Amino acid sequence: MDRRKFIKSSIGGAIMLSDLSALESLAGVTNTATGRMPVIFVGHGSPTNAIEDNEYTRTWAKIGSSIPKPSAIVSVSAHWLTNGNFVNLSEKPRTIYDFYGFPKEMYELKYPAPGSPVVGEDIIKTITQPQIQKDYEWGLDHGTWAVLIKMFPNASIPVLQVSINGNEPPEFHYELGKKLSYLRNKGVLLFCSGNIVHNLGRIEWSDKAFDWAIEFDELSKKLISERNDKALIEYKKLGTSATLSIPTNEHYLPLIYALGATEAKDEIQFFNEKVSHGSLSMRGVVLG
Repeated sequence: MDRRKFIKSSIGGAIMLSDLSALESLAGVTNTATGRMPVIFVGHGSPTNAIEDNEYTRTWAKIGSSIPKPSAIVSVSAHWLTNGNFVNLSEKPRTIYDFYGFPKEMYELKYPAPGSPVVGEDIIKTITQPQIQKDYEWGLDHGTWAVLIKMFPNASIPVLQVSINGNEPPEFHYELGKKLSYLRNKGVLLFCSGNIVHNLGRIEWSDKAFDWAIEFDELSKKLISERNDKALIEYKKLGTSATLSIPTNEHYLPLIYALGATEAKDEIQFFNEKVSHGSLSMRGVVLG
């Protein structure tokens, strides 16, 4: 196995959308004055959402049909954690089944979206620090395709992934998010996929949530709403609820990319606001 790549899995459960009617406004989510695309952070949860019809997946579909069609999608997924910085330049990125023990139909699903070597090369040319290297081996992991298969089921929009450099602190990822933000002016959707609260070691097989998980999920909402990016970057200072919610940060870092790629003036819309199975937040947010 290429030592740059570490395959991980996640799990999710029942969800609740706190205000489905609010998503009706997403048709105007782009700033009509600038034409900039929004940025989406999604709590992706279990890979089985790809074969389920539930409130999560219906909300993802609603968002996909409400925002302007992207020219391409650049995904930052919790499931491509690397040594160094990479962008996949495959013309036909493969569907990656980075999980095991799931129903057979999961392994029969394909998300045959084209890649976009042109966008990937542009990222490499535009962002010179840090140096972003070319990758042709990866593809689309479940943090990307298991959501996009609901959001954009036709798989007609080019998709490429940018890796998360696991050697760098949150500040690094925030600054890289800033540098990727230029793509918004080119009709590119920056799609960030993880989970704000993600502690698989504390998973409960019931529709409940630990107090500390709810506390940190709600604190995150407050800080995002206030655009207190500094506090979210320095999450280790936020106390016990943060420590329990983020035992490792690969699922949290996609949120940091999303914050870095947006501005204080960008509108904020939360969706899928629920912590389930004790320690898994499915909260998502559209910024822009």
